[in-house]
Amino acid sequence: MASVKHKILVLSGKGGVGKSTFSAQLSFAQAAMDFQVGLLDIDICGPRIPKMLGLEGQDIHQSNLGWSPVYVESNLGVMSIGFMLPNPDEAVIWRGPRKNGLIKFLKDGILGRA
Repeated sequence: MASVKHKILVLSGKGGVGKSTFSAQLSFAQAAMDFQVGLLDIDICGPRIPKMLGLEGQDIHQSNLGWSPVYVESNLGVMSIGFMLPNPDEAVIWRGPRKNGLIKFLKDGILGRA
């Protein structure tokens, strides 16, 4: 992530306030301005970004450079735990080191090469 010049973190302690909706719209707006945009969905308990963007059923692929995101547009790549779940409607109920390890895995795999 050190090579990523600008990062925007969208978070809230409360669910259902529009974090995913806002993040998706912000990503599309930035991509429309010809920026290279990466949207990392680390909502482990209910990843909605794939469904919201019509990307359900898409596969992510691993190469020697890391995980390749799913591209919505040529300059908007998306990575989500939702791409790795066998059933996107089931939540992943992980806590502590396991949850932190997954977030690090996603971050290093996609953003580590940016």
